[in-house]
Amino acid sequence: MLAQKLFDEVSGKLSEVLSTGPARDIEKNVRAVLTAGFAKLDLVTREEFEVQQAVLAKTRETLAKLEARIAALEAHHSAAAPAGEVDNPQDDF
Repeated sequence: MLAQKLFDEVSGKLSEVLSTGPARDIEKNVRAVLTAGFAKLDLVTREEFEVQQAVLAKTRETLAKLEARIAALEAHHSAAAPAGEVDNPQDDF
């Protein structure tokens, strides 16, 4: 997650600079403020994003197959019906 990476980077820099006594309190406070700020944002983890991306790809693949199947059925149905006759979808059953 980008926010987590940014948080870790800022935290690491602060811990390098502020490695003495009172500085640790400042680091904890900054970490708490950043954590609270990121918690308010509507963010997802990289893993969650990738899972949803895979679900979307699978859904698109299924949709493409169904669209092709419908097109084939419509072509078959229109070729089988004589010209001028009204089609009744229930006749196929």
